[in-house]
Formats: sequence, structure tokens, C-alpha cells
Amino acid sequence: MKMFGLTGVAFAALFQALGIGLFISGSYGAPAYVYPMHVHLSYGETDMQMVVTWTTYNLTDSVVEFGSSYLSNVVKGQVTKFFDANDTNGIWYIHRVTLQDLKPGMKYYYHCGSDQGWSDLFFFTNRRTDINWAPWIAAFGDMGSVNGRSIPRLQEEVAKGTIDVILHVGDFAYDLDSNGGAMGDAFMQQIESIAGYVPYMATVGNHENAMNFSHYKQRFSMPGDNQGIFYSYNLGRIHFVSISTEVFYYTQYGTAQIETQYNWLKKDLEKANEPKNRERYPWIVVLGHRPMYCAIADTDDCDLVRDKVRVALEQLFYEQGVDLEIWAHEHEYERMYPMYNYTICKGSEAYPYKNPAAPVHIVTGSAGCQELHDTFLPQPKWVAKNVLDYGYTKLKAINATHLYLQQISDDKQRIASMYARLVTPLGWYMRVNMSSTSHNRGCNSCALMLAKL
Repeated sequence: MKMFGLTGVAFAALFQALGIGLFISGSYGAPAYVYPMHVHLSYGETDMQMVVTWTTYNLTDSVVEFGSSYLSNVVKGQVTKFFDANDTNGIWYIHRVTLQDLKPGMKYYYHCGSDQGWSDLFFFTNRRTDINWAPWIAAFGDMGSVNGRSIPRLQEEVAKGTIDVILHVGDFAYDLDSNGGAMGDAFMQQIESIAGYVPYMATVGNHENAMNFSHYKQRFSMPGDNQGIFYSYNLGRIHFVSISTEVFYYTQYGTAQIETQYNWLKKDLEKANEPKNRERYPWIVVLGHRPMYCAIADTDDCDLVRDKVRVALEQLFYEQGVDLEIWAHEHEYERMYPMYNYTICKGSEAYPYKNPAAPVHIVTGSAGCQELHDTFLPQPKWVAKNVLDYGYTKLKAINATHLYLQQISDDKQRIASMYARLVTPLGWYMRVNMSSTSHNRGCNSCALMLAKL
């Protein structure tokens, strides 16, 4: 059902934000206030779990019916009443159901809701646990409801099975709390055709800061017991670590969070580096919103030698053998050479990413929002590539010694064949040969030192 170009659910969401008591029939004749919206997936605590999260405007039961052939399994979950402290009309019921005992690589069909109204039918494929699985992973940040340039291509890739999981590295909707939460509702509905089919793993950014990040904490369901602020999980041959860079900036919410995250992070990385774990998951990838390095013509910290995130965490990441650090925040794409303390640490001049002596940094904040693009400074020597195209990063850990990355441009699309409308990558790829037993640290021997700039 559509009114004025809006679905019934979206129309009801608009009226809810305006405080107008309108009921509109949704699927199966259910009133839109009890109709499931914003359906999205995320990984649970184990390989055999998947979490289904959705929203209603009125209180209902939280039920998921699912199965590999028929909807033969019924699981009940929990519902949380969420208030927007800045808007008395902002009330949501957030539903979370954890699916258990899923089989590796099995495709499941599901819908969610209650006897008052059900969602559409969705499906997902559970993650595999064998060492040969190399999922395609899309990573990006700073994607808004307005000018969300990457949304159509992400929808297309998910529909065609060319993306297995999404990593959204901070800054959602612009903002989740804007207009009494109506902007967040619109964004969550926009990504449902993506996040209802593949896990949508979230990292907190500065645009989520309102009310102590309450919209982020309530709308997303990440692993761990830290409300999605920091957590880790394993996927394929990669150990992913998601952190909050915002603990260093929004200290009005307390400074204890800095120490709490650091202690957790150090313990997590030390465990990931235990021989049996590093052999099984040789790649360690950190996700955080604000980058340690950038070459952007603004006043953000990453333009400064004394960047807060870099000062606090770079030494730890270096010592713990982190391979790749994926950031966003700047509305562009930058790929750095391997570096530590403003020192370029190439594996060699011919093959800079083969056995590098320091982590590789990627800034991928160009998925599109109403703030448009940033402006580059003259390219410093430690930046290997920078691009202002809208787009997102794709990566795949091919095996224990090779990690493949490419940057997809939404601006330079070409129809390659009937198989897919592919975008020409930005002319680069890198195959990093950095095995778990040959991490060549010792960056002090690198020739180029820029720390005094």
C-alpha cells in the first residue's frame, strides 16, 4: 500500500514522528503500528547463532518463524521499550530474537512479528566454519538516508549474492535521532532490503553521539555485552575487532569508558594472538570510525600528529600485529602504505604490501550523505591512493597469506555483462602476503620518518 509515494509503513512512521494517531493497514491487514519494520540481521555470540532485530511502534510479542525448507521453527525473544529523551513522541519497541543451533552454510528462510502482523519473508545463509570459506565483505562509513549513493549498489550486490556481510563503520542516517528519530526510521527501512538478508555489523561513529549514543545502542544488536560499543567476532580467516573512537571525544559521558575499552581491547588482541587462534584466524582487522591518519583539508584530528586515537591505540595495534585498520569519518577514500608513527614500512619498493612491517590503514567514508565530499590536501608520500568517488570497499581473506581488497566506485559504473552491473574498480588491488608466522615488525628500520611534520 502506498500513499504519496510512501509505503504504508513509512507513511505511518512519518505520522508517528508528528504525533498524529493514524493507523494504516500493512501486510496481512495488520495495523502499521504493530507491523514489523527495520528488519535486520547480525551475528550472535557463536557461529551457530543469528540475531534478528526489528521495530514496532506498539507493543507486540517478539517471534521469529524460520527453517531451511519450511517455517517449522518458532523462537520467541525479548522486546525493549525505547524512549527518545529529546522527543516525547519518540517511542519504539525494539525486538530481538536469537536463532540457535544453525548449521554452517545452510540457507534459512524466516519472517518475524507476531499474530498481530508479520514481516515479509526473508532469507539468509549462515556462516561457514571451515578454513576454506572466503566471504566477500563490504565495508564503508558515513552513509545517510539522504544522498546514500551506495545503497542501490549494495542492494543489488546482496540480491545477487556477491556480498556476504556488511560492515558499516560509523555515522548512520545523518542522524538516527534527527527529527525525533524519523530520519533513523527512514534509514533503517532503506537498508532493510540489504540487512534483512546479510548480517549488518555496526560500528559507532560521532553522528550517533546524541543521548549517550542511545539510538545506536537500541537500534542495533551486536555481539558481546557492551551495547555494540566495542566487540569482536571471527569470520572466515579474519578476527574482526570493532571499537569506539568516540570514547576519546565525548567524555561528558564519562572517562572510565576509555580505560574499560582499552583493557578489553588489549585482552582481546592478546587472545587473538595465542598460537592456536592466530593460526586459525591469521588476519586481524580493526574497525573504528575516526582514522589515525588522513590528508584532508579540515580540522579533524587525523590531520594532526597528536591525533587522539593514534596516540591512544597505535602502539597497541602495532605490538599486537594488527594487519588492517578500516576507518571512515572523512567523506572520501584513502589507502595508506603500511605505516607506524608516520613512518612508511613497505615490504619492499616493488611489493609494498608483501610482508609489511606495520598495519595498513584504509579510510572508506564515501558511501554518501548530505554532507557530500571532503577536500584533499596535497597527497603525502604515505598515501598510496586517494579518490573522491562515492563508493565502498570490498575485501576477502583468500587464505592465510593473501588478503584481497578493492574499492568500488559508484560514480564510474559500467555494465560489464548480463551477470552484473559492475563498477570499474579504482584501478588497484592488493594481495597482502603476511602470514601469521612471518610478521616482520621492526618499523624503526624504515627509511622515511615523517613524525616531525
